[in-house]
Amino acid sequence: MTQMSRRHVLILGVGGAFSAVARHSAAASEGSIEAHGISAFGDLKYSADFHHFGYVNVDAPKGGAFSLIPSVRAYNQSYFTFSSLNAYILKGEGAQGMDMTFAPLMARANDEPDAMYGLAAKSVRISPDKLAYTFTIRPEARFHDGSRLTAHDVAFSLNTLKEKGHPLIVVQLRDFVMAEALDDVTVVVTFAPNRARDVPLYVASLPIFSKAYYATRAFDESSLDTPLGSGPYKVGRFEVNRYIEYERVKDWWGADLPVCRGSYNFDTVRYEFYRDRDVAFEGFTGKNYLFREELTSRIWATRYDFAAVKDGRVKQEQLPDETPSGAQGWFINLRRNKFADPRVREALIYAFDFEWTNKSIMYGAYARTHSPFQNSDMMVSSPPSPEELALLEPFRGKVPDEVFGQPFAPPVSDGSGQDRALLRKASELLNEAGYIIKDRKRVLPNGEPFTIEFLNDEQSIQPHHGPYLKNLATLGIDASFRLVDAVQYRARLEDFDFDMTIERFSMSATPGDAMRAFFSSQAAKTKGSYNLAGISDPVIDALIEKIIAAQTRAELTTACRAFDRVFRAGRYWVPQWYANFHRVAYWDQFSHPAKPPKYAQGVGAPENWWFDTAKAAKLEQAK
Repeated sequence: MTQMSRRHVLILGVGGAFSAVARHSAAASEGSIEAHGISAFGDLKYSADFHHFGYVNVDAPKGGAFSLIPSVRAYNQSYFTFSSLNAYILKGEGAQGMDMTFAPLMARANDEPDAMYGLAAKSVRISPDKLAYTFTIRPEARFHDGSRLTAHDVAFSLNTLKEKGHPLIVVQLRDFVMAEALDDVTVVVTFAPNRARDVPLYVASLPIFSKAYYATRAFDESSLDTPLGSGPYKVGRFEVNRYIEYERVKDWWGADLPVCRGSYNFDTVRYEFYRDRDVAFEGFTGKNYLFREELTSRIWATRYDFAAVKDGRVKQEQLPDETPSGAQGWFINLRRNKFADPRVREALIYAFDFEWTNKSIMYGAYARTHSPFQNSDMMVSSPPSPEELALLEPFRGKVPDEVFGQPFAPPVSDGSGQDRALLRKASELLNEAGYIIKDRKRVLPNGEPFTIEFLNDEQSIQPHHGPYLKNLATLGIDASFRLVDAVQYRARLEDFDFDMTIERFSMSATPGDAMRAFFSSQAAKTKGSYNLAGISDPVIDALIEKIIAAQTRAELTTACRAFDRVFRAGRYWVPQWYANFHRVAYWDQFSHPAKPPKYAQGVGAPENWWFDTAKAAKLEQAK
C-alpha cells in the first residue's frame, strides 16, 4: 500500500472539512428552524419580539464618563498594565476593555444561565444533528469606518482565532471545525461530532474582526495600532501602562437592538492602571478614577473613612453575587516532582489557618472555599447520590475511596494561627510521604531541602502569606514569598514556572467546554492555559466529557457533582475564601439597576450603569 505524505493528509483533511460544510449547509435548510436566540438546553426566556432585557433601564440617558481599574481579566490581559491593543493572542499584555470595540454574533442575557440573542446575527438556523449553525448577518452591521460587516468577516474571524488565537481560545474551539461564508449575509459554522454542548455559545460570543483590515497585517502579533472594530465603543486616547479610554460610537448601528437597549450609556469609559492596588486606592480617594470594586477586606473595613465617604460624595454598596464563586486558592504546580504525592499537598492544606487569617487579616468578611463550584448547587456536601454513583462506579480503584463517601473539606482550625493538632496532622502526612526532618529542616526523599516559593504580582496579598509561611516553617519547610512585576508574573505563569500561586477561576452557571481549559490533561501541556496545577488525570478528563455531554440541566448538575468529588480528592490546591457579594464604591454621579442580574459576571458596570446629571450637579456643588 502506498503511504500518503503529511502534505497529502493535510490537503485531504481540508477537503473533507469543506465537504462537511456543504452537506451541513444543505441539511441546515431542511428540517431546521430559524431562531432568534440559543442556549445550552434550548430554553429561552425572551420571545422573538422582545424589546429589551428585563434587568436594564431602557430609558437610561446617554452621556458622561465612567472610569475604573480592572478587577477581572481574560486571555493575555493584566490587572496592572497593558502593552498591546490585541487582547486575543498570547503575545503582549492586552488592554482591558477591548471587547467593547467588537460586536459578536450574539449577546448574553445575564438573567438566564446561558442564553444568547442576536447581535451581529439577526437569526440562526440549527441543523437537526446540531452540527451546523447557519447565521444570518444583519445588513445594517458596520465596522467603525463605515464598511459593511459581512459573513466573510465572521468566517475569517472564527477560523483565524482557531488557528492563531490565544491558547485558551484554541482549546475552547477544539470542537469547532470551521466557518464558511456562503454569501455576504450567510455564514455556516460547523462542529465536530459529539461536540461540547457550549461550544456554539462560545463561538457566538467571540469578536468579529475585519478581514480587509488584516489582509495587510499579521493577526498574531502584539500591536498598538487600533484594530478596526464594530462594537459600541472605539479606542480613544491611551498611554501604554497608564490608561486607555474608549469613546462611545454615537451613531452605532446596534444601539437600538433589543440586546443593547439600556446598555453602553457612557460617552467615555476609561481604565486606569496602577502597579499596586493600595496605591490605586489613593488614586480613588483623589478622584483619579470614579468606580472601584474593592477586593481587599482590610481596605474596605479600615480605609473608607475619608472625607468624601463621610459627607456622602462617595457611596459604598454591597451588591449580591449569585453566580458560582469558583475556585480561589493557592494552586500547587504538580509539574514539579516535589508536589507529586497527594499526602504532601494535603499537608499544605492543613498548614493554612483560614480561621485566624479571616479573623485577623480579613475582618471576618469571608467564608471558606471548599469547591470549584462554590455558591452553587453543583457543589457537594454529602455522600454521592445514586445518580452520581452511576457515573463514579466505573472509576472505582482509579480514584481515592473518599470519592464514594463524604467529600473532602479543608479542616477547621482553633483560630490560634498555629493549631497544634492540624500542624501535627500535616507533619504526619509529610513523614508518611518520606519527607522527613533532617538537621531541623524538612527534606525530600532524595535528601534535598523541601522549599516552596509563593509567586505573586500584588503587594496587598503579602500579609495573607505571612502566617502561612510561618506555619510551613514550623513544619521544617523553607517557604518564601516572591513579588514580581505584572509582565514577569504572567510570563512565569504561562511557562508554568512557579511552585504555588494564587488564582481565582469563576465558573459558569452552565459549565461546559471551558472546563477543558481549566482542568484537562490537554490544557496541562498547553502554554498559557488556566490549568495552573497541571492536573493530568484520565478520570478528570472523562468527567469533563460527561459534563460537556449532559443533555439536561439535571444531568449537568450530577456530572458536576461527580467531578467535584474527584477534584477535591486530588488535593490540587489550598482552598482560600469567597464572598457571595460584591463590594463597590463610587463617586456619586452614577445610577444603576436595583441589583445585578443573577448570572452576571460582576455588577453590570459600566455596561448597564448610567451617568446621573442631577447627582453629578450635586457632587459638583459639594466640592
